[in-house]
Amino acid sequence: MIRSGETIDTKDDSLPSADITKGPERAPHRSMFRAMGYDDSDLSSPMIGIANPAADITPCNVHLDDIAAEVIEGIKESHCMPIEFGTITISDGISMGTEGMKASLISREVIADSVELVAFGERLDALVTIAGCDKNLPGMMMASIRTDLPSVFVYGGTILPGKYHGADVTIQDVFEGVGAYAEGDISREQLDALEHAACPGAGSCAGMYTANTMASLSEALGLAPLGSSTAPAVTAERRIIARQAGKLAASCVRKQLKPSHILSKTSFENAISLLVAIGGSTNAVLHLLALSAEANISLNLSEFDNISRNTPHICNLRPGGTFVMADLHQQGGIPVIIRTLIEGGLFDGGAKTVTGNTISEELDLLSLPSDAEIDSQVIRPLSDPLHKQGSLAILQGNLAPDGAVLKITGDEELQFKGPARVFECEEDAMEWVQDGNISSGDVLVIRNEGPQGGPGMREMLGVTAAVVGQGHESDVALITDGRFSGATRGPMVGHVAPEAFSGGPIASVADGDIITLDIPGRILSVDLSEDELQQRMENWSRPAPNYSSGVLAKYGQSFGSAARGATTNPALNK
Repeated sequence: MIRSGETIDTKDDSLPSADITKGPERAPHRSMFRAMGYDDSDLSSPMIGIANPAADITPCNVHLDDIAAEVIEGIKESHCMPIEFGTITISDGISMGTEGMKASLISREVIADSVELVAFGERLDALVTIAGCDKNLPGMMMASIRTDLPSVFVYGGTILPGKYHGADVTIQDVFEGVGAYAEGDISREQLDALEHAACPGAGSCAGMYTANTMASLSEALGLAPLGSSTAPAVTAERRIIARQAGKLAASCVRKQLKPSHILSKTSFENAISLLVAIGGSTNAVLHLLALSAEANISLNLSEFDNISRNTPHICNLRPGGTFVMADLHQQGGIPVIIRTLIEGGLFDGGAKTVTGNTISEELDLLSLPSDAEIDSQVIRPLSDPLHKQGSLAILQGNLAPDGAVLKITGDEELQFKGPARVFECEEDAMEWVQDGNISSGDVLVIRNEGPQGGPGMREMLGVTAAVVGQGHESDVALITDGRFSGATRGPMVGHVAPEAFSGGPIASVADGDIITLDIPGRILSVDLSEDELQQRMENWSRPAPNYSSGVLAKYGQSFGSAARGATTNPALNK
């Protein structure tokens, strides 16, 4: 017969949870757990935290309680102790184009901080991190890397596309519809109908926008199981994936398989190869830099460009293409892309994944369609890509000495030169565009929207979509030290570093200055001599911060450069 306390005292002393569950001196701690319904069997088992950002403020996260419930069942079936806790989320789509968007990138840091704090403070043994909206994904993965606890990442899944006049539509179409309405190309009734059709239910935005991009990269990094990212949110398959993740977390804690055992330089090179092959969001550049920094793995912007130059863009996905994440799932999902890249020598299948196997070993266990069965309209062969080079270009020049990021969604040979139209914030630019002032050849420059200057490096889908919606997808450029949504398309250059607020050359640009954007040459420059630039900067003074108190002021002071991932971890910004 087992005496009271005997079972829990068998817990492995090396597990963090032994600090709070083992021995007579921890009776008060165990008493609190018993108040929540846990028993001796639970308390003698590994404690697995489930970080769940469920919320009613975005369709990306509205269903995550259902996902968490499946994870919990998987953990229980594996005889471990599930402990669910919440985190915040910010809806990028709903905050887009408003002052509230400054909270988005900060939320990545708050999510990472909060999960780290709970895991540390409550002595958790492992983590299952769940994510829906854009910044949830890197925030959760950052937390797993920081804690270096056995961890499994679970994506909430993509939304299905809506239907409008028989065609698939997404939130991108609604944003661009605003520009079309301002131009008089569609009526208010048509815009209203599009608004009602575009988002039919739960899940993250449907194209290869930021959430779907980062979910895809979680597979390449090895932090999520292969084949786990593309199933739509509303499917039974998504719930099966969640339950299996709970079981996998239990396996990871028993094997003591940690992120530091999985992640390597090769993992990040693989992720970049996948990113540029699928036409993923520019935000992934920022997030991969942050993740690699947390993992103490060297990664810089030039490596993104080198890999992109040598990796074809093969997925015909929105925003630049035709199809959405659910269509990719029907073709076998991310494992099919990875298999193609491995066969082309563009991805290292020897990298580890969260199962403990290599990626190539995991591919062998999956039942995937053959190349002949794959719709080449969705996934092109390497021999006939959409673009011969990948979808990202890293630009440098006297306007961006530390680099800037462009997603190629159109002409990969584009060379663009035009006069600057300078704005000190996103709102001023949006008003100017909506008032019909834009002309072919303009280069919009929006500054003081960087990590520190914003603060928070706002995404600008409202402005870019309005430009495209007015018929200027390829004949107007936009340059900013802020960011773009994964749904942005056209010659839009973001992440300009150094940012204006910290004295970057973008602060010196004046209306009418001629700016050159040269994609093949990877150049972003302003037609000013070095002496002229220096003289202008000598007359420049840093603007007053937009916020002097509260969370935006605190994080604004903590952000590092976008060229290094815009992190707020003090160890990474020295």
